[in-house]
Amino acid sequence: MSGIIKSSGLHIGVLGGGQLGQMLGLAGIGLGHRFSFLDPAERPPAAQVGRHIRAEYDDPEALERLVRECDLITLEFENVPEATARWIDQHAEIAPPPQALAIAQDRLTEKLFFQQQGLAVAPFVALDTAEQAQSAFAEINGPGILKTRRLGYDGKGQVRFEDSDGVSAGFEQLGRVPCILEGLVDFEREVSMVCARRADGQMAFYPLTENEHQNGILYQSRVLTDDPLQQPAQSACRAVADALDYVGVLTIEFFVRNGELLVNEMAPRVHNSGHWSLGGAVCSQFENHLRAILGWPLGSTKPHSAALMRNLVGAMPQPSAVLQLPGVLLQDYGKSARPGRKLGHITLLAADQTTLDAQSEKLEQALADTPFG
Repeated sequence: MSGIIKSSGLHIGVLGGGQLGQMLGLAGIGLGHRFSFLDPAERPPAAQVGRHIRAEYDDPEALERLVRECDLITLEFENVPEATARWIDQHAEIAPPPQALAIAQDRLTEKLFFQQQGLAVAPFVALDTAEQAQSAFAEINGPGILKTRRLGYDGKGQVRFEDSDGVSAGFEQLGRVPCILEGLVDFEREVSMVCARRADGQMAFYPLTENEHQNGILYQSRVLTDDPLQQPAQSACRAVADALDYVGVLTIEFFVRNGELLVNEMAPRVHNSGHWSLGGAVCSQFENHLRAILGWPLGSTKPHSAALMRNLVGAMPQPSAVLQLPGVLLQDYGKSARPGRKLGHITLLAADQTTLDAQSEKLEQALADTPFG
């Protein structure tokens, strides 16, 4: 990825057409750009804001078309085949770099990479065969989570275990694919940081968010201000981004244990925990991603006010039931409902944390009372 500043009015290609692509497109249209989205789904959310190329991510004809019609290419989905990103890198400009995609796609490679940057991680060990279950469990020496090395997200591809028999059963349940055992971390909280980096190394960092998960899916992210871990998190993000010569928005998730950060995983794209920035920050993560890959000045990451983001999973509420509440911004991705699927989110803004807490209680009550569908 060159450091040459791009003009306005470009045609940007995106690998993936989900809600992240949709929100990238909405941000980019306001900056004067057009979009094409490569996605195998019939009607992905991003098709509402740009051209949809319906094809698999490794379809040669579709990739040639994307490269031919677009000025540069980015991604909103990290499970795009690494070979696809590397092929594009030989024929067009792509950001983030394929190396970041390759590392993020393999949990073992990712853990080793973090350690190489001097970052602390939870205890882990690789598991490739059923015969290794007992020795792997002995190395972890306690309960933990068995995860597939590849293709797991939103709680998928994960099984908790208590003993070596649980590891063996989990390995069978996950299809006997290469896995990684992670020891359970007795953490106080989970946090993440969204940042943006240009090709020349300039970076912008959003405030840490404190994240709450339910059933392996992000439930809520609360923006933290003046958190003592803001600077350590920024240092970790800079170490990772610089090592990758990264361009675009990058997100790193952490566990906080005894007041210190343990790196959990990274996402080489805009991220669910940064959705609050769309309406809650001077410049959203989506606009800053585009600014970064275009070589434009990065926008301010400062929050307008106290903020939190609440995912809407499985079903959408009636808009009137939540929009009557003060400080509510509703985003509907236009996806068909099904259990466990992220269909939209609410950003809640308030003058201060005390007011935000009170409004959050009213929001939860409204969501409990309103019919969904």
